[in-house]
Amino acid sequence: MATLRNLTDELLHQEATLRQGGGADGQQRQRRHGRLPVRERIALLLDKDCPFFELGVWAAYGMYESWGGVPAAGIVTGIGTVKGRAVLVAANDATVKAGAMFPQSVKKLLRAQKIANQFRLPVIYLVDSAGVFLPLQDEVFPDEDDFGRIFRNNAVLSAAGIPQYAAVMGNCIAGGAYLPVLCDKMLMTDGSQLCLAGPALVKAAIGQTVDPEDLGGAAMHAAISGTVDFHEPDDPSCLKRLRALVDLLPKPAETHLEQQPVIGDRLYDLVSADGRGEYDVREVLRCIVDSDSLQEYKAEFGKTIVTTFAKIGGHAIGVVANQKVRCRTASGEIQIGGVIYPDAADKAARFVMDCNQTRIPLVFVQDVQGFMVGKQAEQAGIIRAGAKLVNVVSNSIVPKLTVIIGGSFGAGHYAMCGKAYDPALILAWPSAKYAVMGGNQAADTLLALQLREAQRNGRVLAEQEVGDLRQSILQRYQQQTDIRYGAARGWVDAIIQPHETRLWLSAALDQLPATIGRDFRTGVLQV
Repeated sequence: MATLRNLTDELLHQEATLRQGGGADGQQRQRRHGRLPVRERIALLLDKDCPFFELGVWAAYGMYESWGGVPAAGIVTGIGTVKGRAVLVAANDATVKAGAMFPQSVKKLLRAQKIANQFRLPVIYLVDSAGVFLPLQDEVFPDEDDFGRIFRNNAVLSAAGIPQYAAVMGNCIAGGAYLPVLCDKMLMTDGSQLCLAGPALVKAAIGQTVDPEDLGGAAMHAAISGTVDFHEPDDPSCLKRLRALVDLLPKPAETHLEQQPVIGDRLYDLVSADGRGEYDVREVLRCIVDSDSLQEYKAEFGKTIVTTFAKIGGHAIGVVANQKVRCRTASGEIQIGGVIYPDAADKAARFVMDCNQTRIPLVFVQDVQGFMVGKQAEQAGIIRAGAKLVNVVSNSIVPKLTVIIGGSFGAGHYAMCGKAYDPALILAWPSAKYAVMGGNQAADTLLALQLREAQRNGRVLAEQEVGDLRQSILQRYQQQTDIRYGAARGWVDAIIQPHETRLWLSAALDQLPATIGRDFRTGVLQV
């Protein structure tokens, strides 16, 4: 049986392949045009010896195979450091379909802009894109969360005082040309193109024959249209200029990560890869938070959720974590680990409200099978208690960070601050699994529906047919619960190595503002 360490190593190997983008041929093509591959650009832009927290590496994984695949959705996004200041970088990878924007490329960029807004980070766009991928234009172009939303976000971020820099370092054609022009500062390198329509389309539309440089070259935009703020000869000089411009920004308050003994490797022994083993989540938390900082809240009540105050890198946090060991209530009832019972939901809701009252950021650690079902749970008010937790999480004004370390199923995913509940970041371990219910329950439910349909049509399936059908359903469902499936669709921001959980969380807490700028209110609660 694979261990969590084995699974992590497997995903790291696959990520290395994804980071190659279009491969050696694509990178050589960039160099022939006098341009650097995207990751070399990012390396020159960012400070040396500072981590780059890449987001969405798995975007579009396995989704566009009929088009040859789109590694990382053809765009690299992440949080890095320039001149000592944290920034969000979004850079097209022109080795992947000439940097064309697929549906998941758009979704990835929109998520990056949302993260920049929540963290209030300056944004640097390295633009090198052929624009919308035309065969899928109907999935990219018109809706409120499609391509046009990018430019709306450019305008909103600028109005919010979040600096945006755009460097056109290749093609920037058609509607995509609005992105750099909507930024605060715009740079462009020689040999790049910025225009609403290329020479061929201009010829077809109005019969005009025009030289590409006269139409949209860097020299024209610098000297004639006045669109470009900084005209640069090549990639290195452009990236140097970007660093110098970021250096003009007011310096952020310095943060110092408190050093802790390296105990993150213990995590690989505590949590199983398949999610079947029991473990005490408090032992997991002790590998992540500052030493001796856990202060558990209502430790003897609602035990299937652990609520505790703690610190990471000196930052105070409130942790809401699913407990994966069986518990016994004061009345002697056995409660299943990873399941949310009414008492646990009530406790967690009260804790979330308390953290909002005292402006303490929240960290949710998910390994949840869902809410308890059955007569006893319903009579105890499980729906009411769960709704209360959903309400307070939805209305929280403090920063929220979510880490999925095991199962993330059904309404338990929602209540534990899933993607729909605006976590500033949602991270997952390789052992994470994501679905409306567990695989076996789903297979049995879907099988029952199909058997009922067969009976309705007068068919009686043989025992072998029933077994094969169930196995087929289970395999398909397990493929969809694999965290890579969810990451491909943007359901998580990154799949991280378990021992780097503290690093990711501490870096996020260093940058996140204290609140979203309004008072904490929940509206009506059933109590």
